[in-house]
Amino acid sequence: METKVVAVLNEMAEYLSVAQMKKLQEVMLKSFMTKEAEKKDILNEEYLKMFLDAKKIEGCSDRTIQYYHATVEKMLISVTAPIRKVTTEMMREYLSDYQQVNNCSKVTVDNVRRNISSFFSWLEEENYILKSPMRRIHKIKTNQQVKEVISDEDIEKIRDNCSCQRDLAMIDLLYSTGIRVGELVSLNIADIDFEARECIVFGKGGKERKVYFDAKAKLHIQDYINSRDDDNPALFVSLDSPHDRLKISGVEIRVRQLGRSLALQRIFPHKFRRSAATRAIDKGMPIEQVQRLLGHSQIDTTMQYAIVNQNNVKTSHQKYLS
Repeated sequence: METKVVAVLNEMAEYLSVAQMKKLQEVMLKSFMTKEAEKKDILNEEYLKMFLDAKKIEGCSDRTIQYYHATVEKMLISVTAPIRKVTTEMMREYLSDYQQVNNCSKVTVDNVRRNISSFFSWLEEENYILKSPMRRIHKIKTNQQVKEVISDEDIEKIRDNCSCQRDLAMIDLLYSTGIRVGELVSLNIADIDFEARECIVFGKGGKERKVYFDAKAKLHIQDYINSRDDDNPALFVSLDSPHDRLKISGVEIRVRQLGRSLALQRIFPHKFRRSAATRAIDKGMPIEQVQRLLGHSQIDTTMQYAIVNQNNVKTSHQKYLS
């Protein structure tokens, strides 16, 4: 019955003032909620569990689920009021304190805000609450910095510094396809079509797409596969027995080691993705095709790569305005 009451209130929200809505809610609950229909209040932790279960069903990755869990759980520990009584003011205070206590950037706080907002939006959609307290807390403005990419010279240095065929194949595949590190470690040998120089990856939300690699990557991947004596179907495996499928953390650690050994600044897997996208944009690939290549659901995400290299602006200025 209470769920139906919330549904009615949601329908009337655009026609009544806040005061009228509160009075309507009070009257409806008093009139229609009998003692037999009253249910025990759901604990905040139970709401969180239901939310995480829903996200799993939607196809979110384990990493995303863990991030949701950690972020929302930390908020619920600090904001102890029952979910239905959490206000916008409480959440504004929490986010403000979060930034001061953790001494973190605005980008980090906005990521926290976005995760918590998803939690409350889900509660609203499921009619557990009347209105999300995060509705009036908007995106936190951050300074947009020009992000660095890996130069052609540095890529050659990294290639030359690879001490095994696996690392060389891994670096070339990351750089030529622009795939995410999670997509890289999920690849199997059977997923690779060497004739067409393409492979199928499963991105965020389990979305399938084709990505393409160059001739150099093809040769290095083939050399790597031919050098292996294990029967693991995974494309990339650990160097030591029993040669398990390589994990995301394993790729991140190895890539950082390669960068540090050459004294290169901040080399990590996602930088290869950004570099591949920037090269594509520099060479004139339409932004819609770059979006398809990277597997972005929103073109706004892809547009962030279009402003990576300030040289793009300088070259265009010289061409059209100088």
